Amino acid sequence: MLIIMKDVWKTYSNGVMAVNGIDFKLGKGDFVYVVGPSGAGKSTFIKMIYREEKPTKGHIVINGVDLTKLKERDVPTLRRRIGVVFQDFKLLPKLTVYENVAFALEVIEERPENIRRKVMDVLDLVKLKNKARAYPDELSGGEQQRVSIARSIVNDPLLVVADEPTGNLDPETAWGIMDIFAEINNRGTTIIMATHNKEIVNTIKKRVIAIDGGRIVRDEQQGEYGYEN
Repeated sequence: MLIIMKDVWKTYSNGVMAVNGIDFKLGKGDFVYVVGPSGAGKSTFIKMIYREEKPTKGHIVINGVDLTKLKERDVPTLRRRIGVVFQDFKLLPKLTVYENVAFALEVIEERPENIRRKVMDVLDLVKLKNKARAYPDELSGGEQQRVSIARSIVNDPLLVVADEPTGNLDPETAWGIMDIFAEINNRGTTIIMATHNKEIVNTIKKRVIAIDGGRIVRDEQQGEYGYEN
């Protein structure tokens, strides 16, 4: 298993219990949607996977590494194996498309000749090679999200965590983004996607886990969204 969560709890300092005894497993190459109402614990669940948040109790093991025992100095090494895609893109505005993607490789001191090859390969995958010299404010929302995806996969992560990746996009653009995620998954990368997009979940059938009240209340292969938006 790529991810194992065992009896995971998260209580914030203000007393809010966001995650309440979650058990969860995910295999390599799998694709899972995380659904549920706002405030149900989805974001906390997602953030614990890439160690943005630490559980109060329980164990989270990713690719054999127990995150609850991971030293702070080792967190950057973990994150090299996990790509993260956000709803609001989080691009660096003063860097070009090429530079935004290359930055993810420069911080891990990848060799310059490898950087150019890898960046152009992923820009080709997300169909943005022709925008390599453009700046984020010259791109549409969908194009910015594609840059964000390219940055998340440029160093061949085991896992991509996507938190509402189509939340700010129009429906047509959202479907194009989902085509890219499908291609990434077909290449063997595991994907966890938190989403409120009922139509996408019900059309592109994958495993669905529903989180409500900090618990996994439903876990279905080829599942449905199951909530009214």
